[in-house]
Amino acid sequence: MSWKSRGVDSTSKSVVSRKLTLFLCIGCFCAGMLFTDRMWTVPEAKGKSRTPGMEDERLKLVSEGCDPRMKGVKRESKDILGEVSKTHHAIQTLDKTISNLEMELAAARAAQDSILSGSPLSRDLRITEPTEKRKYLMVIGINTAFSSRKRRDSVRATWMPQGDKRKKLEEEKGIIIRFVIGHSATSGGILDRAVEAEDKKHGDLLRLEHVEGYLELSAKTKSYFTTAVALWDADFYVKVDDDVHVNIATLGATLARHRSKPRVYIGCMKSGPVLAQKGVRYHEPEYWKFGEEGNKYFRHATGQLYAISKDLATYISINQHVLHKYANEDVSLGSWFIGLDAEHIDDRRLCCGTPPDCEWKAQAGNICVASFDWSCSGICKSAERIKEVHRRCGEGENALWSAVF
Repeated sequence: MSWKSRGVDSTSKSVVSRKLTLFLCIGCFCAGMLFTDRMWTVPEAKGKSRTPGMEDERLKLVSEGCDPRMKGVKRESKDILGEVSKTHHAIQTLDKTISNLEMELAAARAAQDSILSGSPLSRDLRITEPTEKRKYLMVIGINTAFSSRKRRDSVRATWMPQGDKRKKLEEEKGIIIRFVIGHSATSGGILDRAVEAEDKKHGDLLRLEHVEGYLELSAKTKSYFTTAVALWDADFYVKVDDDVHVNIATLGATLARHRSKPRVYIGCMKSGPVLAQKGVRYHEPEYWKFGEEGNKYFRHATGQLYAISKDLATYISINQHVLHKYANEDVSLGSWFIGLDAEHIDDRRLCCGTPPDCEWKAQAGNICVASFDWSCSGICKSAERIKEVHRRCGEGENALWSAVF
């Protein structure tokens, strides 16, 4: 056979093979399509046909939460959230109770140690008959001085109830208000006699075993809290200056929200510069304790108004002899709580400006707790201006008597 004839045969076989392969591929493809179509066809239920309307109805029911399974899940989740909330409240209440017991135990131990050591027992730690004390919401101590008679009278004429109304405030609302003042350097002198006569007239002064003086404000603060916690069993103890306007009902409502917390320190928190230069106002003699020159104080409440819970007031009472006093009273108070498990609450309603600031806020429904001028660290010329502040920023007398704390 020649090379030519062999070439023709091989070519014809190749053509046949390609045609056969093509037919086989087409056949396999058709068979696959038929098989796939049968597998993916969803059989209809006997006697029923699936319509788009039924599907839409089912989706609507599920989206509206009518699925019984979804209802059960929602109900169960609400029950769980309710139980968690109850448990959290119970834990807070228990924590506060334990903290109160710890403070009472510490006070009893301090009294016992004084008796065993033979040292005279502090008047505030003397063991009295186990009588049931009335529980109050808060004690408001208004820091004042011998030279501030006009300020005291202006406060009495504005935001501080007088006479029977003050007694009603104590009995019905659980709120005690007193001007806080110590004694003069010459005990029994003309200044002390004038204050005693004023107290006989109004009956609204709390006298401290303390010698008055501007540089002794930190010591006076310790004495106030120690005396107040011994006289009245309250949830909160408040200190306010006599040149600050206060809305009592708003203050009570603000503090009542934190009643379940055991150790609370509430005020307008700030961190001012540590002033090392002598001769300037608010000079800090112990500036070196705060690090390099130009550093700032730790966060603490501004001194115009702040409040602490009973546990913290009791802590001050027990440890008053070892608590360090800095030049500035508000810094001293803040330093006493460093290292304690106390919650610092920064509430800017406790440091509003005088009108128009507090007036705009009152018109917007956000009544201020306290108002004063930052430039004067109180209301500038408060004896003359506090009536205007009260008229424009006061909450109204009805707000106090209708309040429920």
